[in-house]
Amino acid sequence: MGSRRMSTQIFPVRLSAAQQDAAYFHSYNHVGIHEEMIKDRIRTEAYRDAIFAHQEAIKDKVVIDVGCGTGILSIFCAAAGARKVYAVDASDIAVQAREVVKANGFSDVITVIVGRVEEIQLEEKADVIISEWMGYMLLYETMLPSVVCARDRWLKPGGLMLPSFATLYMAPITNPDRYGESIDFWRNVYGFDMSAILPLAKQCAFEEPCVEVITAENVISFPILVKRIDCSTVTLEELETVTTTFSVPSIMRAHLHGFALWFNVSFGGDASSLPKSKAASNGTIPLVLSTAPEDPPTHWAQVCKLHVKFHLAVLHFLEQTILYVYEPVELQQDNLISGTFTMSQCKENPRFLNVHIEYSCGDRHFVKESVMR
Repeated sequence: MGSRRMSTQIFPVRLSAAQQDAAYFHSYNHVGIHEEMIKDRIRTEAYRDAIFAHQEAIKDKVVIDVGCGTGILSIFCAAAGARKVYAVDASDIAVQAREVVKANGFSDVITVIVGRVEEIQLEEKADVIISEWMGYMLLYETMLPSVVCARDRWLKPGGLMLPSFATLYMAPITNPDRYGESIDFWRNVYGFDMSAILPLAKQCAFEEPCVEVITAENVISFPILVKRIDCSTVTLEELETVTTTFSVPSIMRAHLHGFALWFNVSFGGDASSLPKSKAASNGTIPLVLSTAPEDPPTHWAQVCKLHVKFHLAVLHFLEQTILYVYEPVELQQDNLISGTFTMSQCKENPRFLNVHIEYSCGDRHFVKESVMR
């Protein structure tokens, strides 16, 4: 299956914070990215269904859409009866969003604001904040702090956050096809031994996190809970560093090739410990948007390709993020895989993530460090 390594340092280290942000927001000016997001029915219909499932909380109320893009979520909220929607985006796509709002007859309800949510001013508090803020490994791109800022500035006490909860998971995986394609290939190249290239090949292929689609068959343990986020209470400090320890048995005999990370978000309640529901229910089971290996792929594979095609500044999330190890470890069923996982905002650019994982299998100990750029 296709994959994309984040191997290009897209933001030069010497850029100021303002220049980094300008490059980031410029990356969302291209309509192709928004086209693929809207065409993804899983993502778009999950947000639409969540909005109409909470119509009682939205009707005749004030909504803020953080990072509105073309304005589709704002339009859903207006159609659900919102009295006022503030659609905020710091990229120039907001100019087109204003025209879209006008063409659909919602100019009296939706006010499109071009600017950073941290800097703009609003005349009133909001009852609801909605945003599609998730990135690779949930927190890549660091958009959630902007949503938290909007919440702390304008959300009324007891107001509704959509999504309401987010949960990041991790699990060890096996992927012999991927490893063979990138590494074992060099052992026999047209009948010649090129294994001298193996150390460099491993570094080039696996030094940085890979974004690709895997299936449940690749996962060799039960999921590890890395972070659960309550969007109504999470603090900025809480998002700077995320760490967890783990110890899980392998559920099969296989080679450990790396660790996969994925997430889900729920609308209206914490679904992390409840049976999964793909449609709005009677309120007892929240609607869930998931990027787990067992769930259907979403639009972000195409978004990833578009960012590359048009040399845009960042990549949005695909499905799973994979931290491949340099040396596969042979495991027997029930062998323990133990360690510590940490990710933190990068000092050179807080939209990047530093990743550190230490893990042990039996008496063998390993460390893997990487940067998601």
